[in-house]
Amino acid sequence: MRNFYDATVSRRLYPELNGRLDTQVCIIGAGLAGLCTALGLIKRGVRDMVVLEGERAGFGASGRNGGFVFGGYSLDNAELLRALGRAEARLLYRLTIDAVDLIRARIARYGIDCDIVDRGVMLANWFNDRSRLDKLRSLMQREFGVDWEPVAADVLSARLKTSRYYGGLFEANAFHFHPLKYVLGVARVIEQGGARIFEQSAALAIERNGAGFVVRAPNGVVCAKDVVFAGGAYARGVASRIERAVLPIATYAIATEPLGAHLTDAIDAPYSVYDTRFAFDYYRPLQDTRILWGGRISVRRREPDVIARLLRRDLARVYPQLADVKVEYAWGGLMSYARHKMPQIGRDADGVWHAIAFGGHGIAPTTVAGETLAAALVEGSPVPKGFTAFGLSRTFGLVGLAAAQLTYTAYHRRDKLAEYRH
Repeated sequence: MRNFYDATVSRRLYPELNGRLDTQVCIIGAGLAGLCTALGLIKRGVRDMVVLEGERAGFGASGRNGGFVFGGYSLDNAELLRALGRAEARLLYRLTIDAVDLIRARIARYGIDCDIVDRGVMLANWFNDRSRLDKLRSLMQREFGVDWEPVAADVLSARLKTSRYYGGLFEANAFHFHPLKYVLGVARVIEQGGARIFEQSAALAIERNGAGFVVRAPNGVVCAKDVVFAGGAYARGVASRIERAVLPIATYAIATEPLGAHLTDAIDAPYSVYDTRFAFDYYRPLQDTRILWGGRISVRRREPDVIARLLRRDLARVYPQLADVKVEYAWGGLMSYARHKMPQIGRDADGVWHAIAFGGHGIAPTTVAGETLAAALVEGSPVPKGFTAFGLSRTFGLVGLAAAQLTYTAYHRRDKLAEYRH
């Protein structure tokens, strides 16, 4: 089975790098972090840059995710507050809200056709415990100045036709879209702005060269004053100091057949949905009446037929009326996670800039990263203290993966116990 997003785009193929190029900035990775950095540089007057991609633009998590665009990071907002204190936590959260607005504005300004549905996101309560939503809403109001609208269980069940949920919180400043169409739209904009994009041109090594760097690829080299590493979970063996700070974690998604009028027998709402468990389901209706359904996190890569079976079962658990629906697309992908679950944005001891570890909540934060690094490179603006406080924490390879799986299993069991108790 194919990736739904890749099957529904018409893409511009970029050339491979051959020979030597000299440039001001070399960006490694044509996902959202790399492309948003390039767009931020162009906005600030920098035109001389090269973007190297080992596969195709948007190949990794940027082009195969759930398509949710809303505020926050993978780290829970309450934990962000505890880690940084009110002022810095508010600043970092505000950056993601501004990023949501910026993405919306870029779609309009550049005419990016990415199937945007600007109708909010629903956090559905999996547990029969109203206090979970009340505490979260109070926290967001009090500490972050955001009011998520409470939705009663009967009101929610009239739109999401399942007995699984116990009310929800609605976040209006959110939308969903086709992420790969957006990635390719941003790539088009930066190419028109002067950036040179090379696909099938994996960076193999970054080497110091006087005051600058040499980035080696299979059939060429790029000599640059500055390098930005935005390789995500798929880049290995290029920048060890940065790469050892992330874990490649898998998640999975499916897209059903078009359901036509049958869609509203289950989902009669335009917004995207996720629930209150640690390993939550996330889903949304697509414009052609399919349902895109994602979930589960693991250190294991799975084949499409296994993913289809697992997620179809998850779908039927929430919407038993869709138990016989056909799955037409199933795929998995790797996210880059840090131990502390926050993005790692900054400059390492070797002088290489980086934007990595966005986890499962990356569309707004990658935009934040792009603006942050572009401002640092051009204007000398400091990276916010909140990002530098987390830093490049080592994950210890296979040991870290084993620890992550044990953590996920423990959280899953905790959710099961809470479900049983309530």
